Amino acid sequence: MNDIGALIERVCAERELPCEPTGESSWVVTMPGTHKLKTACNLIVGEHALRIEAFVMRHPDENHEQLWAWLLRRNARMYGVAFSIDQAGDVYLTGRTSLHGIDEDELDRLLGAVLTYADESFDSMLEIGFGTAIRREWEWRVKRGESLANLQAFAHFADPDAKKS
Repeated sequence: MNDIGALIERVCAERELPCEPTGESSWVVTMPGTHKLKTACNLIVGEHALRIEAFVMRHPDENHEQLWAWLLRRNARMYGVAFSIDQAGDVYLTGRTSLHGIDEDELDRLLGAVLTYADESFDSMLEIGFGTAIRREWEWRVKRGESLANLQAFAHFADPDAKKS
């Protein structure tokens, strides 16, 4: 276990990823993204396996079945982790791999997979699960003359004029 912990800390330091111990055999690695600005990935070292858990999105407001189906289709093409939901319906990336298979390259691949899947999927997941709220927020900001800067990823469906261009 000490070897895996040292490996986690070394890989994170080399890649300049913030990494904090959260227990005797667990760490949280914070990875910056483009769409999802930050993904916190928990790495938990067990007796035989490394468990990977990363929160992606809270329980969707709408279109639950559509989102779950989208996540299941996405899972079929993923490496090392898969989308899952907890009892509250919050969305996570989770995985488990043998400690014997963990080396620097594999840990890098797993962290990269978590970051890629969380970041690349985030806007689509928000559109499916929170589309009505995003459209309402867009309209409210337009009426008040507020900035739309952090909503630009959703202009194609939130702004009726964007579809005409």
